[in-house]
Amino acid sequence: MPVRKLEDGGWLHPSRLPLGGGWYGHCSCPGHEGVEPSQKELTEYCNLGYARSCSRLPVDRSCDAVRFSIARDCAPQLLLCFVCEAAHQPAGHGVLEYDLSLGQWISSHPDSRIQMMAECYLQSYLPRRPQAAVTNLTSSTNYETKGRPDDAPPRRGFAVGDE
Repeated sequence: MPVRKLEDGGWLHPSRLPLGGGWYGHCSCPGHEGVEPSQKELTEYCNLGYARSCSRLPVDRSCDAVRFSIARDCAPQLLLCFVCEAAHQPAGHGVLEYDLSLGQWISSHPDSRIQMMAECYLQSYLPRRPQAAVTNLTSSTNYETKGRPDDAPPRRGFAVGDE
């Protein structure tokens, strides 16, 4: 469960990490709740998406990773897509909506872990957000979506049940 930014985790391109940057946190795996991962675990497992080498990762889990992307950034609302993956296959998806003018979620995820990851992704995205009044990230002129179907978000994720 991510709780605060990890500013210097040694990644070459931290903005490419699943949550848009590195995060410190604690484990939320059954039987290991609250355990703080080591620096090595944070760097090699928790912040990269799939964490199959982590000894605490539960065998029985609904998904292995959650990927986030901004589907639309049209002030004052952001649409945040998420895709849950199991064994590198889609296992669920949806859209969360955030109102920038109110500073609050209009729709949120029922799983508090995924919602926290969405909030961390948003916290990483906002400082990099284009300053233009309206940005539509699903347009064909955006470099992140060129060559992708309009409904395919850029891939980013975070291991569920790990950090």
